[in-house]
Amino acid sequence: MNIPKKKILIYPALLSRVAEIFREKIVLQNHMKDSLEYKDCFTGREAVDIICYIVRTRDRNLALLLGRALDAQKMFHDVTYEHRLRDSINELYKFDELLSMEPGSTVNGVFTLLADCYSPTCTRDKLCYSIACPRRLEQQARLNMTPSAGLSRAESRSSLHEKQENQNLWIGSVPKEIVDMVSKEEQKRQEIIFEIIYTERDFVRDLEILNELYIAPLMYGSVIEETRRENFGREVFYNVMEVYSVGSKLSDDLIKRQNEKAVVERIGDVFLKHIGNFKPFVSYGAHQVYSKYCLELEAKRNFRLAKFLEERERLPESRKLPIHSFLGRPTTRLGRYPLLLEAVIKHTPEGHPDTRDLPVVIKSIKELLSQVNIETGRADNRLRLNKLNDALFSKNNDVKSLRLLDEYRQLIRDGPIKKRSGVEQVELTMFLFDHMLLLTKKKKTKDSDFYEYKIHKKPIPLELLSLSSGDDVIPRATTRRSSAVFLGKPHLPGAAAPKYITDMGKGGHPLTIVHLGKNGGSHTLYAASQADLQMWKEKIEEQQTLIVEKKKRFDMEILTDISFTTNKVTCSATIDFSKTIVIGTDDGVYIGTEGSHKSFKKVVDIERVSQISVLESYSVLLVLADKVLVTFPLALLESSEPVTIKRARKISSHVSFFKVGMCLGRTLVCVVKSTALSSTIKTYEPIPVDTIKKKSSLGRLLIRGGGDGMKIYKEFYIPTESTSVHFLRSKLCVGCTKGFEIVDLESLNTQALLDPSDDNLGFVLKRENVRPISIFRIRDGDFLLCYDEFAFYVNKNGRRARTNFIINWEGTPSAFALQFPYVVAFDQAFLEIRDIETGELVQIITAKNLRPLCIENTAIHCVSDSILDYQTVSKLKLLNEGLRCSE
Repeated sequence: MNIPKKKILIYPALLSRVAEIFREKIVLQNHMKDSLEYKDCFTGREAVDIICYIVRTRDRNLALLLGRALDAQKMFHDVTYEHRLRDSINELYKFDELLSMEPGSTVNGVFTLLADCYSPTCTRDKLCYSIACPRRLEQQARLNMTPSAGLSRAESRSSLHEKQENQNLWIGSVPKEIVDMVSKEEQKRQEIIFEIIYTERDFVRDLEILNELYIAPLMYGSVIEETRRENFGREVFYNVMEVYSVGSKLSDDLIKRQNEKAVVERIGDVFLKHIGNFKPFVSYGAHQVYSKYCLELEAKRNFRLAKFLEERERLPESRKLPIHSFLGRPTTRLGRYPLLLEAVIKHTPEGHPDTRDLPVVIKSIKELLSQVNIETGRADNRLRLNKLNDALFSKNNDVKSLRLLDEYRQLIRDGPIKKRSGVEQVELTMFLFDHMLLLTKKKKTKDSDFYEYKIHKKPIPLELLSLSSGDDVIPRATTRRSSAVFLGKPHLPGAAAPKYITDMGKGGHPLTIVHLGKNGGSHTLYAASQADLQMWKEKIEEQQTLIVEKKKRFDMEILTDISFTTNKVTCSATIDFSKTIVIGTDDGVYIGTEGSHKSFKKVVDIERVSQISVLESYSVLLVLADKVLVTFPLALLESSEPVTIKRARKISSHVSFFKVGMCLGRTLVCVVKSTALSSTIKTYEPIPVDTIKKKSSLGRLLIRGGGDGMKIYKEFYIPTESTSVHFLRSKLCVGCTKGFEIVDLESLNTQALLDPSDDNLGFVLKRENVRPISIFRIRDGDFLLCYDEFAFYVNKNGRRARTNFIINWEGTPSAFALQFPYVVAFDQAFLEIRDIETGELVQIITAKNLRPLCIENTAIHCVSDSILDYQTVSKLKLLNEGLRCSE
């Protein structure tokens, strides 16, 4: 690890300060050891690296000693509880549970090797008068003096245990003449077999110690209250005696085989005999997380149990190992079998029975280990979620909305992260679930041993979450390839790179989180290290990708991403069953073929186009440009040069918008002239080309007075501003500031769609400033009304239907489209797709500056900003076309 030459972070002799920074800087990950997965742990190498960084030293031995000082105070422990901290990438260590004691809070003391001398005259180049001076060895080395005899280093229990293991060798257990008779390769094989046999015997003996020192005294003593004793024993020790039975029988048969001959011929058959009985290992391993939790919880609440465990740990039989070490023996032993048996195969000659039997055994054990990992992961996840659900609180209904107790809910990652508040930084705890990101503040409960978590900000659905960090010089939204614009990962609104660079030196590595939608906001958080920042980004993005793939109902098919730059795209339509695309822009109308990005060419030279529509049966193109509605014959679109406004036929001016649809069995064009106080709506009916040809010259002239092939059908007035028109079978529905108004085209009578006497509609009738946008007729006869804030159902009488159904939009939609069984809401930052039967949010597709172009049943088009100022025009495509069925 490269140690930068900077000022020391803290005074390294104070263990409490070292522990605090260590906990902050270390990155917890999932690691594999002996085919078993350990969650939220770190390697010995990583621990020593971090301590070197904290104290600014390259002396790894010194850092290891400091780490062992933390280890000695039980700040962390080896995952198997077997040894102290080692500077090894193969050794794994864990902190105590996150939801219990404050990390590092119990660590105190002075590490004298890094302490300053109390003498003010002490220097590095002169021998200090005090024999207790921490610099004395360094001073003697500088002065080439021989260090005086001092206290000798005591051997650790781990090294003593290693020496004891080294004495357990096959070569020392048989006569020398037998050793001389076998080959070197066979000697290696016998040593491994010998190790398997004696370690199996040690494993069984450890379970006997567990029973003698812990299980029997606790089950028959008074340490645990009698009413809770049986449940405590069942939860903590579970089926460990079943495992003992399996292990003892295997050990007896192995010892029996060893006693038959000095040179053991085979052991594969012995394992084959017992491998079918190994199922208790799986159930025991899966339950171990509950066992550990119940034991620690009882020890915190029951002083007598805590004292009992401490006393037992000091007994010689315990070898100073805690009860957790003995409880973990079955799982770690199962993980050791494949390594030992594979080593036997390595030194076994071809054709030997063990080369046939042992691979079968190893495969079976690895399958059991895989089951242990799966079941342990589920149990650990379920336990953590249950504890967190109990520890969370909020003034709102946010805890319930997280649905932490759902069967398939997952806690992906959690850990501390900081947020700036004024000039100070506030520590938060961030939780990443499979569906949401949550920011909380940790608070002590009345019981000082436990913490609760107050929800700091509204939970963020991962589909609505956008990320950026100090590494992102250019925002994500502007660095993507255009073909990846609609992958479903949220984009961050533009942010300046210099701010990232400035933030890097302010006590952390910045991570900007944006919650898209009307309930969202932007939060800049600070990770303790670059590695921690990177881990958060990776895990969040991985989960977002999984959600996108899992929930994907629609895909965005790019129609063109290279044709339009500053020429703003405003609208689109389709011809020939959607194979030909017509696009309206600020400088004219373009036409192209679906599937060919480069095929778009300008066909109509007209400015400020805001709306287009194609009446294919009448061979007419309607264009609203600069508030003037005109028509062009479709045949003109095939011209080699763009046609001009001179070739158009004017229908109406001062037009706000128009809408084409079917009503009363007629094809109608509704032209709306709207002001803030009133709206005039004219309905035109196009005339078939054949009909026009049959009329006299005078008749054609009269028709032309009302537009090329158009005649006025009805005209009516509404005393309010209108924003949308929708066609029903026999009536028109007009969206206006007062709500949805129903217009009878035969009598021209107007009435409100919603029944004012229905109390279930109070939430909308009593509201002001809610904008009605769309209405969709669903197959069973109900109508889905879509407003800019919510959506709900009414029946044909205007009364509330499906009273338990309501959609509250995450964004602020400006338009809607229906593609059964989904409704699509267009927000400026994302498409919000929901199931019309349940209201469930099924997909979010994000983009930058998203705008609807065409929202008809035949096609849904939209446009968004892409790289280099190009606009991407896309088609929303339902992945399973078989589901598509609209009215």
